[in-house]
Amino acid sequence: MKFPRQPVEPVDVNLTPLIDVVFLLLIFFMVSTTFTRERELTVELPEASAEAAVETTERVEIEINAEGEYAVNTQRLVNRNSETLSKAIKDVSKGDTKLPLIITADASTPHQAVVTAMDVAGQLGFSHLRITTRQPE
Repeated sequence: MKFPRQPVEPVDVNLTPLIDVVFLLLIFFMVSTTFTRERELTVELPEASAEAAVETTERVEIEINAEGEYAVNTQRLVNRNSETLSKAIKDVSKGDTKLPLIITADASTPHQAVVTAMDVAGQLGFSHLRITTRQPE
């Protein structure tokens, strides 16, 4: 007995739901990712037991590595002169001395480098000065 052949319909895969799921996953991972601040200098912070202060968005941050080299808001300075540091701070702050100034120095930084940064900040008129530390383990 011969059966009549029924026409075979082509298999169709709908990609729209798959694309929707991929976009939702992409958005989920973008929102849930933690972003870290990249630093120009490698700094090992000294320890302190006080609680961290509330962060503000606008600030001037001076980083000092173990060799005493400076970076102002992640821009590395060409030398260690106080005049260069002063000019960099003026450029970043745009003359606003009410901005908080944060000094982040390596634990083995020469004391003179930190004192120079504090002295330059004081000469420019900055009064909100903080030194970054880390919690003891």
